Amino acid sequence: MVICTFEDGGQGKLRHVVVDGLIISKNKILLIKRASHLTNPNKYGLPGGYLNRDETTIEAIQREILEETGYTCKKVTLFTIIDDPNRRGEDRQNVEFCFVIEPGKKISKPDNESSAIKWFDLNKLPKEEDFAFDHFERVQMYLKSLFL
Repeated sequence: MVICTFEDGGQGKLRHVVVDGLIISKNKILLIKRASHLTNPNKYGLPGGYLNRDETTIEAIQREILEETGYTCKKVTLFTIIDDPNRRGEDRQNVEFCFVIEPGKKISKPDNESSAIKWFDLNKLPKEEDFAFDHFERVQMYLKSLFL
């Protein structure tokens, strides 16, 4: 929770805004392995993170994808918004904006938040227990949307 002071001097507890990306190319998804110094270490997850002050959610996901994978974003499409205040595996409340990303060029190396990045066939994903947070659920939601 974020403690915020309003114009009238009152304070309130607000939720964080986070962005996550489903990077999809040729029936594969790019997942990051979270570094050992982070929450949910050595687990696979979607690249993403917190929205910074003065940036849009699209700017945030483009930044996070580049930082954590080294890829640029060719196309960014909002997939879903998750506002469940009790998201599984979370140690703080947040609202997630999840995007489907068509990757562009790989122009840099991942930052220190990713110990590895790996492309997985959408039919051969890591086990659910190998995923951080509720990211496995987000991938399953995406897969179900393909067959509607």
